[in-house]
Amino acid sequence: MTKQKISFFWFRRDLRLDDNFGLFNALQSDFPIIPLFIFDDDILDNLPKNDARVTFIYDSLEKINAELNKSNSSILIKKGKTKEVWKSLVEEFDVQSVFFNKDYEPYAIKRDQEISALLKENNTEVSFFKDHVIFEEKEITKADGLPYTVYTPYKNKWLEKYHLSGQAPEYDTKPLFSNFTKTEFQFPQLAAIGFERSAIKVLPHNLSQIANYKDIRDFPAIDGTSYLSPHLRFGTVSIRKLVNWANHKNQTFLSELIWREFFIQILFSFPNCVNHNFKSAYDGIQWRNNEDDFKRWCSGTTGYPMVDAGMRQLNETGYMHNRVRMVVASFLCKHLLINWQWGEAYFAEKLLDFELASNVGNWQWAAGTGCDAAPYFRVFNPEIQQKKFDEKGIYIRKWIPEFDLGYNEPMVDHAFARDRAIATYKAGILK
Repeated sequence: MTKQKISFFWFRRDLRLDDNFGLFNALQSDFPIIPLFIFDDDILDNLPKNDARVTFIYDSLEKINAELNKSNSSILIKKGKTKEVWKSLVEEFDVQSVFFNKDYEPYAIKRDQEISALLKENNTEVSFFKDHVIFEEKEITKADGLPYTVYTPYKNKWLEKYHLSGQAPEYDTKPLFSNFTKTEFQFPQLAAIGFERSAIKVLPHNLSQIANYKDIRDFPAIDGTSYLSPHLRFGTVSIRKLVNWANHKNQTFLSELIWREFFIQILFSFPNCVNHNFKSAYDGIQWRNNEDDFKRWCSGTTGYPMVDAGMRQLNETGYMHNRVRMVVASFLCKHLLINWQWGEAYFAEKLLDFELASNVGNWQWAAGTGCDAAPYFRVFNPEIQQKKFDEKGIYIRKWIPEFDLGYNEPMVDHAFARDRAIATYKAGILK
C-alpha cells in the first residue's frame, strides 16, 4: 500500500497556533502537515512525576488540539527518546519535509543536529526558523562581528535594528489551517505520559499593570507583574506581538524583554557558561558550600524575612518576584558563600519559568562571575531591601505567617558575612 506523502511541523517551545513563524511556513508546504509534539524522555526522566511545567505543556497541547479539531485535524503526541521517535515516524510515514522553530540551548542544538542528519539520510527536507526571539545568534554583534557581553550597548544596537525594520512582522496562520492533515490522532491522558497533574498552576499572563511597570515592578507586595515568563518560556505567546505591543506601551518593560534576548545570545555564543564562570578570573574563589546552610536557604529558614519569604513563595507556587530573586541569590552567593551553580540548579527544579539562558545569566550576575555582572563587592543587605521594597511587611507576612510571633534570628550576621564575602572574593580572583 502506498503511503501518503506528508510533512511534519514539530512543536517544541512554541506551543501556539497563532503567529508561529515555523508553522506559518510549514502550512504553505506542498504536502499536508501533521502537527507533532514529542515528550522527550531525556528531559522527562529528570523531573518529578507531578512537575507543574509538564502539566502546563500538556494543557497547552490540549488547547492546540481542541482548536485543530475545529478544522477536523489533531496533533500527534509521541513519547520517548527523540531520535528513536523520529526513526519510527520516517518508517510509518512518507515524510517529505519537517519544519520546526530553532532552540538555542546546547542540548537542543545537539538534538536538532542529530535529528536533521537522520532526516536527511532518509531524503527528508529539513527547514528551521527563528521564532523564539526577535534577533538571534549573530544578528546583534559589535562592529568586529563579536558578540556583546555588556547589556547596554547590546540593547542600544538591538533597538536600533528593531526600529530600522519598523516592527517585528506577525504571521496569520489561521487561513492556512486547511493544509493540516484530517487525521484524528488519539490525544493521550497525562498518566499515559507517566505524569500526574500538579497542584501548582501556571497563572494566565496579565498586562493590565504594564503602564505602571517602572513604578511598581520592585515591590513584591503589589501584584504588578505580568506573569508572562512561563508563557515566553514555552511559547504560548508570540514574542513578536509582545515586543511590538511593549514598544508602544512601556520602554522599561521592553528593556526586560531585551535582557531575555541578551542572555539567550550569551548562552548561544558562550555555551560553557552553563557549567563554568563566565569570567574565568573568578575560578579561584573558595566557596564554603555548606550543605546545612544550603538546606536552610532552600527551605526559607535563614532568619532573614525577605530571603525566607522569597524561597517559600518559590517552593509553594513556582514563582518568585524578580526583586526578591536578586536578594535571595545574592544571599546564597555572598552571605553563605555557596557556589551559584547550587542555586541555579535549585531554581531550575522549582521555577515555572525556568529558562536556561536567563537562569544561568541571572545567577552569574548575582554571583559577580558573569558578563555585565554586579561587582563582587556589591552585597545586598536583606534588611535594607526589605525596608525599601516591603516596608509594611505585607509580602513577608503573606509567606511567613509566623513572622509576628517572634521570628528566627538571622543565621549569619550581615556585616560579618559581607566582610567575609569581599575578603574571599579578593583572595580568589585570579590576577
